Amino acid sequence: MTRIGRAYRKRGPEPQVAKRDQYLRLMAQGMSNSQACREVGVNRKTGNRWRYGRTVVDRDGRRRTYPPITQQPREISPRFLSEDERVTIADLLRAGHSIRSIAKAMDRDPATISREVRRNGDPRTGVYHPHRAQRRATARRARSKEGKLRRNPQLREFVQRHLDQRWSPEQISRALRREFPGQPGMHAVHETIYRALYRPDRGGLHREAARRLRTGRACRRRRRQPAQRATRFIDPGLLISQRPLEVADRAAPGHWEGDLIVGKGSRSAIGTLVERTTRYVKLLHLPGGRTAEHVRDALIAQLACLPPLLARSVTWDQGSEMCRHHEFTAATGVPVYFCDPASPWQRGSNENTNGLLRQYFPKGSDLSVHDAEQLAAVATELNNRPRKTLAWETPATRFARLVATAN
Repeated sequence: MTRIGRAYRKRGPEPQVAKRDQYLRLMAQGMSNSQACREVGVNRKTGNRWRYGRTVVDRDGRRRTYPPITQQPREISPRFLSEDERVTIADLLRAGHSIRSIAKAMDRDPATISREVRRNGDPRTGVYHPHRAQRRATARRARSKEGKLRRNPQLREFVQRHLDQRWSPEQISRALRREFPGQPGMHAVHETIYRALYRPDRGGLHREAARRLRTGRACRRRRRQPAQRATRFIDPGLLISQRPLEVADRAAPGHWEGDLIVGKGSRSAIGTLVERTTRYVKLLHLPGGRTAEHVRDALIAQLACLPPLLARSVTWDQGSEMCRHHEFTAATGVPVYFCDPASPWQRGSNENTNGLLRQYFPKGSDLSVHDAEQLAAVATELNNRPRKTLAWETPATRFARLVATAN
């Protein structure tokens, strides 16, 4: 218990040091914030606060900034000299080797060795001590925690004034070079200004100024590298970047693109499948609704009857109707690849087909009135329509030829 005046208040929980360390390790392995928080057992908002820090305004109007939790030390790039290499340099120098012979023995550029000895040697005696050199290099590599704008009040005032006038950081950066030519201390690239906005504890700018940006964001939108991206499903699945190259150039048949066209009030839907090589169309009848279970069963029914060579993969967007994709793959052996968010062009054939289908199923209409026979008739009509991209052959002709070959 902690005494506050005459009242007693129970102390809050101790800092979750173990959880924080585990969270940092998982993030360093490339795991997303949501996944790491699930593993650790904390809310994802807590993970965001640990990772990016936060600013809190108390009842008295005072601002308190909590910095991000300490990150694990990053590995030094191999292009920098290591401590072992510095020991080797010292040994070879004592043995009387020249700079060029040392560089050749270590497979380094002679300028690298020369600069290392000159910058990190003892300034009084000129003797090169490897461990002292390592300490000097480490201290030089560490950057100031204070941003450039906080260290320069004149620069900060110029940037703040133009942000209040709703200038973009890039416009301000260009204006600084025009206003202060030949004064590097008064120059700042736009990324420096963005960081000063989103990290006021280091940058020195008012966080409210970020609201004047065109985006209006108070914090930076987090982005992952393509290799770290994942779907939003419990079972992440495969991304389109992992799809075989033969699918992208349409060299092999049997790869399908899929989507839903949705009816009035999002209460009804029709599933669409297009084979990438022949543009052959299959329509999924979903009388029970467009839940993941209904879409899964309809896909299994449509693709299970095809020869294996004509059912190799399905590419879909990240709609919630495909959250049971792993069950579909387990039943059919057909992998599902997911497009990147907001990237409909990655399913170009399917998007084009959906546009053609809107002639039969207009937007805002009730799609539940169409039965399986009507859908089959529409698909047959589309498949028997000559296509310019097929040299004026029909998708039905091309697909029938493939079926005969596969059988």
